[in-house]
Amino acid sequence: MNAIPFYKMSGAGNDFIIIDNRNQVIGDEDLSGFVANVCRRKMSVGADGLILIEVSDKFDFRWRFFNSDGSQAEMCGNGARCAARFAHVTGIAGTPLSFETEAGLVSAQIKGARVKVKMPDPSDLKPAYPLKLSKRSLEISSIHTGVPHAVIMVERVADVDVVTLGREIRLHQAFAPAGTNANFVQRGKGSAIEIRTYERGVEDETLACGTGAIASAIVSASRFNMNSPIDVKTRSGVHLTIYFDASDDQFKDIYMEGDARIIYIGELQPDAWQ
Repeated sequence: MNAIPFYKMSGAGNDFIIIDNRNQVIGDEDLSGFVANVCRRKMSVGADGLILIEVSDKFDFRWRFFNSDGSQAEMCGNGARCAARFAHVTGIAGTPLSFETEAGLVSAQIKGARVKVKMPDPSDLKPAYPLKLSKRSLEISSIHTGVPHAVIMVERVADVDVVTLGREIRLHQAFAPAGTNANFVQRGKGSAIEIRTYERGVEDETLACGTGAIASAIVSASRFNMNSPIDVKTRSGVHLTIYFDASDDQFKDIYMEGDARIIYIGELQPDAWQ
């Protein structure tokens, strides 16, 4: 491959490499290795994930989303906002727009540097049950918001050893074989929460997680009768707004609004993935 144009974008502190792949500039041969190499920090561009924008027969485009370790994931909320703004500013789509993902259809409205996306409805909400860990039992909730999430309510998120505890939950037999993301949530005043997230695929704490923000907001609404919208403060300090309809004991019509920042535009050189 020759030099590959790309955008570096950030949503609430989650950063992504985004490539227009409608002309198949990147093939599928060793794609996982390519992604892992260019997402290496200090050795390459570095990112939490990589997004390929590809042709759709029905909608404005389809995406393929990859974690930084090269594994493919069905959904990423912060990535969805960045992909939508990328498509808009590059002329691939107008606004509103819609695109295909492995988790279902995502639609978006662009508001300058902010994007509001309609996300797939959540499933498998299981509130407040015990999970036995190596040294203690922990009360968790779990939900699928495009990808699986565990949600743990804590007194102070600043005091949590997110990497150690998050990794044990992520790899717990209860969530095998796919594993789960782990979110630690502190209640705020009114309809506000603060979260920190350990993300599978990145295998570390990230500055934000969009699907984790949605998972945490829905679990908080379910357990504590919080009303829509819910303000979610992420580890980066950036706030996400989660909207939902909670009628008939079902959570649906999930929207997430937040930033989608264009950091820089460049070209990947062969050294970036070798």
